[in-house]
Amino acid sequence: MLEIIVNSYNLVIYQPLFNALVLFYEVIPGRDFGVAVILLTLLVRVIFYPLSAKGMVAQKKLSALQPKIKELQEKFKQDRERQAKETMALYKKSGVNPFAGFLPLLVQLPILFALYRLFLVGLGSDQLSFLYSFIPNPGSIDPSFFGILDLSQTSIILALVAGAAQFWQTRYSFKSSKQTKGTDFASRMQKQMMYFFPIITVLIVSRFPAAIGLYWIVTSLFSVFQQYRVNKHDLEVNIVKNDDITRNENNN
Repeated sequence: MLEIIVNSYNLVIYQPLFNALVLFYEVIPGRDFGVAVILLTLLVRVIFYPLSAKGMVAQKKLSALQPKIKELQEKFKQDRERQAKETMALYKKSGVNPFAGFLPLLVQLPILFALYRLFLVGLGSDQLSFLYSFIPNPGSIDPSFFGILDLSQTSIILALVAGAAQFWQTRYSFKSSKQTKGTDFASRMQKQMMYFFPIITVLIVSRFPAAIGLYWIVTSLFSVFQQYRVNKHDLEVNIVKNDDITRNENNN
């Protein structure tokens, strides 16, 4: 059973990603492995763009409900069952799924594991057996980035940059959620996570091949771009709604 799962995983997820990476490496002028990693990362993020955007929107809606949820928690402090019931009713009335923000991550986890495996195992001759027949075999792959950085080795510089990118992404994400300020547990936890995630990122990336650091940087920057797009779309929608309300009031 385990062998069937592993073979299916290789066939459906790992092999397509591997072939895409080799293809990018082959068609890029100069055959730069770092650029191939960047293109593969962007390809994966573009494929999952709609799902990730839905998760971001769901998270913003959930954050907007936090004041009402806090009111319910205070109102039914002594009745946990009623509190949970009223909270779920609020979610349903507002059309919010409290777990929608985690769904994109769960769906993407197999892809993330495949990418980590891809960069960890490397692209040796034994891995080239995963190539499709129509993908040209490069024979060997130079894992350098612009001929300067060996992406098959660890890099503290890329690890620090990845940590900085993670900090920007986390900070921008929390800022975009527009959660209410305060000294409550949620606010303190948010501030801790904003610094905890980048530190963990540096510790993890510094122990793995630099290709993972490059992937982490690109995906963090892409997440910031996507969050910006989601915020801009919401702002445009709100402006249109306000214009419609003003127009209706003037007509009346």
